[in-house]
Amino acid sequence: MRSRSRRIASTPISEAPRIRVVGAGLAGCEAAWQAAQRGLDVELYEMRPAKTGPAHKTASFAELVCSNSLRGAALENAVGLLKEELARLDSLIVGAARESAVPAGGALAVDRERFANLVESRLSTHPRVHILRTEVTAIEPDVPTIVACGPLPSEPLATAIDALVARVRATSGGAGRLHYYDAASPIVAAESLDLSAMYRKSRYDKGDGDDYLNIPLDREQYAALVQDLRELPKHQPKDFELDRAAGKVPYFEGCLPIEEMAQRGEDVLRYGPLKPVGLRHPVTGKTPHAVVQLRKENLQATAFNLVGFQTRLTWPAQKQAFEKLPGLANAEWLRYGVMHRNSFLDAPRLLDSDLRLRGFAATWFAGQITGAEGYVEAAACGLIAAIGAARVLRGLPVLDPPADTALAAVLGHLQNAQTPDFQPSNVTWAYFSTLPGASRDKRARRRALAERALERIECWRRQLSEEVLSAAI
Repeated sequence: MRSRSRRIASTPISEAPRIRVVGAGLAGCEAAWQAAQRGLDVELYEMRPAKTGPAHKTASFAELVCSNSLRGAALENAVGLLKEELARLDSLIVGAARESAVPAGGALAVDRERFANLVESRLSTHPRVHILRTEVTAIEPDVPTIVACGPLPSEPLATAIDALVARVRATSGGAGRLHYYDAASPIVAAESLDLSAMYRKSRYDKGDGDDYLNIPLDREQYAALVQDLRELPKHQPKDFELDRAAGKVPYFEGCLPIEEMAQRGEDVLRYGPLKPVGLRHPVTGKTPHAVVQLRKENLQATAFNLVGFQTRLTWPAQKQAFEKLPGLANAEWLRYGVMHRNSFLDAPRLLDSDLRLRGFAATWFAGQITGAEGYVEAAACGLIAAIGAARVLRGLPVLDPPADTALAAVLGHLQNAQTPDFQPSNVTWAYFSTLPGASRDKRARRRALAERALERIECWRRQLSEEVLSAAI
């Protein structure tokens, strides 16, 4: 059932602070709802139907452009916990999803049309939300704004974003709006690895000397991997990803899909991401035929990514190919590899913890443009940005989501400056600290983590409500 709406701020509409929200996707709709519920007057801009992006099929708010699934519902699943945290914070997106749910086993899937209609209806009837069906082509830094344009902004808006980011880079560094191809390697849970098939070593013993986990491959294992990469099913490029003149996807040569490298020659991977040079086995003293390297995804080393394995293989094909590698037979994949056209910010170096653009007092970003991957994660960013904006506009300090919650895990990825090559990711358990005396059973352990998270979210919700009410009096 949809959670009951809570009117949080009592400021008269004529006296309320105003904010713009650009984009009526999942992040923008959640941001508009949360801001309005916290007493802000909201101008929600959506360019459709006058102008349509390459991925959209309708003019509906909160259109689900890919799957109709919001993924796992159980609390033992990180995204399931994230949905429950959002629900307890009066999430428009989660509430509408639960109300429009269709049978989908352990996942939360929705009737797309009913879901979109519910979201749009609730926003269009909210007394503080004013909807404008027009394209935004410029961002005014002095006007409070949440940019929730998704990963494929229109060219004028993309140019405006680039201009703002250039100003940040001029003073504090960091990359700009990243290249148009979301190239992400698969991420695997550390606890699911068979470490007996691997060894720890950095190439030429650089750094601490053991920064990577290495999977040695003999000639036959390497040949089997190359064959799988060449023959297994791949996601076909969409029309908007193609260079029409060349008739192919214009990949960057420095960041090719691993299967593209495999097609270019039998030994291309051995001289690229799988090169064994400098990785002599510390026990046998031998240099393997090829080496798959796993790099820590975070400081806690609870997750590792397969270095250089960005791919367009379908997810079942990735599972089939990569679980043949030594030590990965029982792998728990926190994220599969992807490579598709996308635009996102170098969030760890450009955005503050409330998703405000660094150095800008009144410009926030939310959704996939931040590098948060997934429907629910996009909505979470909308909530975080709206809460941050509401507090700033009421003269209150930033109040980050509490540690060891799924909301904090979303932010943890977006603030993870430890990763030099920032890439989008779903929410994972990698940013949760362990509980003392935690169960050896994974489901029980994660259930305990979820219960702790929900207790903290409830405390945070009460604190947010009390402070906003106090500021509104």
